[in-house]
Amino acid sequence: MKKRVGTRITKKRTSIAAFTLVLTMLAPMSAMAAPATSNSTLTYDATKKIVAEKAKILTETYGTTSVQYALIDDGEIVISGQAGKNDLKDKVPLTSKTIYGIGSTSKMVLTASVMKLVDEGKVDLDVPIVNYIHDFKMKDNRYKQITPRMLLNHSSGLLGTSGHNATLYEDNDTYSHDTFLEQLATQNLKADPGAYSVYCNDGFTLAEILVERVSGMGFTAFIHKYVTEPLGMKNTKTPQDLLDPSKMAGIYSPLYEGQLPKENYNIIATGGIYSTAEDLAKFSQIFTGQVDGILSSKSVEAMAQEEYKRGIWSEDSDTSISYGLGWDSVNLFPFNEYGIKAVTKGGDTISYHSSLVVLPEYNMAAAVTSSGGSSAKDQFIASELLLSALQEKNIIKERKPEKSYGVPIKADMPKEMSRYAGMYGGGSGKQMKVELNAAEQMSVTTLTAPNKPNQKYTYTADGSFVNDEGTEKLKFVVEKNGRTYLWSRSYLSVPGLGQLAFSEYKAEKLEISELSQEISASWEKREGQKYYLMNEKYTSTVYLNVTPIIPIHIFKELPSYISNHKIIGANEAVNELQIPGMAGRDTKEINFFQRNGLEYVTSGGNVYASEKLVKPLHTGTQSSTTIESDGYAKWFSVPAAAKGKVMTVKIPSNGAFAVYNQAGICMNHTVISGNNQVVLPENGRIVFAGEVDSKFEISLNK
Repeated sequence: MKKRVGTRITKKRTSIAAFTLVLTMLAPMSAMAAPATSNSTLTYDATKKIVAEKAKILTETYGTTSVQYALIDDGEIVISGQAGKNDLKDKVPLTSKTIYGIGSTSKMVLTASVMKLVDEGKVDLDVPIVNYIHDFKMKDNRYKQITPRMLLNHSSGLLGTSGHNATLYEDNDTYSHDTFLEQLATQNLKADPGAYSVYCNDGFTLAEILVERVSGMGFTAFIHKYVTEPLGMKNTKTPQDLLDPSKMAGIYSPLYEGQLPKENYNIIATGGIYSTAEDLAKFSQIFTGQVDGILSSKSVEAMAQEEYKRGIWSEDSDTSISYGLGWDSVNLFPFNEYGIKAVTKGGDTISYHSSLVVLPEYNMAAAVTSSGGSSAKDQFIASELLLSALQEKNIIKERKPEKSYGVPIKADMPKEMSRYAGMYGGGSGKQMKVELNAAEQMSVTTLTAPNKPNQKYTYTADGSFVNDEGTEKLKFVVEKNGRTYLWSRSYLSVPGLGQLAFSEYKAEKLEISELSQEISASWEKREGQKYYLMNEKYTSTVYLNVTPIIPIHIFKELPSYISNHKIIGANEAVNELQIPGMAGRDTKEINFFQRNGLEYVTSGGNVYASEKLVKPLHTGTQSSTTIESDGYAKWFSVPAAAKGKVMTVKIPSNGAFAVYNQAGICMNHTVISGNNQVVLPENGRIVFAGEVDSKFEISLNK
């Protein structure tokens, strides 16, 4: 792996981004508020009981292995608890010092770091980044307009996540960070800088480099000096710190029976910090004004402003996404229902999750970390901690009922609505067919989820469509950029936990174009073909959790698109969607090329090769394979003569292998299992990955 010397350097590191959901809100105090009760008279017994019950539900019903939570009130941690299991044999108990990955909640530590430099006059939020990072370049000349503010409010226009070789098992390789500027240099922007806010991990990795360049310190050293040590966050670390893996919460996967190795997310500011709920609660004091010397009140207030309103955005409504600087939401439901301002940030890696919710006006915050589950589920616990405590303090008298749009009442649908029917593209490559009929109904079919039933909505008097349960409302919106969006407002209730609210552009109408015969023929040849990941490091979490084998499929309803990527040439497709919020995140450019008679494709920093590269495994007793100078992985198929045989591999110190069954599910990844023997499955696939010149010696026995 190529390494570049820069400001960060001594150890290795990785990161992957991962997916983030968390909420917040602004408003004056509700008329229902009552005089607050002094902390000294409170025991928080009712809150402790309710939250313990919900944490138990979370771990016993909703797939969370373990959860850790804390409530801080006026600078004092008044509640701290845990639920679930750390190791499945109950040999290692959970404690308040058990450390979890906090995923994208790390972005708040990064944002605080940038604002620290703003306070010192070393960074101006509205001066172009190129003034601070002189070697930052992109193919798209608009990159010169990107400012630090745009990085922190997700409006930079960067594609999304350059997470190649970022998330590794027990490997803190810094490759993803060290080559980040080189990766950006090959990319275009997906929108004008500042046009709209769409969740973007790369903006925070670039901001991490900004902190390092301006301060002259590595990011880990910077946050320890200016954030974690002053706040007494003794259990907050990064992959660059010496950290005993036994102090980390156990992580698990349905694809493997035992405990997984420690997960390192090496794009640290984007999502790689480790912490505890109590440490995150201490961190929240920056935003409640209870600690001096870290950030000015001006910077704290700036972070909580409605940054999302600077660009294209859907109409305000109850929502989990309303970006500030760093914050996922500065208008969080359900706190807005009580006239209480709440700000929030959540984080998700493959295995770890977290939620931080802060009530600045009440000097209160709740933090939740978990193994398994999701940040959205963690947020239920954080919200419950705060709402119950607010009740005990007589700040709110009673809980408000869950919200709904009610059973839809049918109205006459105007004929002009028919122009909105067609094909739409949304998040995670979704392709949707929207149909409107004379019965005042809208039907949404998700082509990319063929087993999912069609969703039906009834046209109502306010011009929107509502589902029968009254939980979701859809509306067509033509924005000032001339694009047509499907706007979704919804309430998601999870039994025993609570309710979340969402308001977002869910999808954008796709422009259908006709391909030339030559271009169409090139893509038709790829239909049904599979491509194999070639350049991910052998310690990568991808080999277990994300299939490294991708099929090519183009739907007949959208012959000019692959996923949400518009085909613009015989070997090129680009994602042209411009959707604010979450549905437009992580866009990529797809490029096919030929080398030595084989077809390859690049996407998001990864290189995949045609199945023609996959050779049958030698069925004799002994064979070997060596990683060549390009560093690419070696793939083999399991021939009929090798089915059921035991394969034993002498693994080099700088390599690993994984075996997949016919369905593409990982059966054994040696970085996880340590097992160099496996019974070969029918029509399976084997990948050997490692450093250049690493050699694998293979034996087959009956």
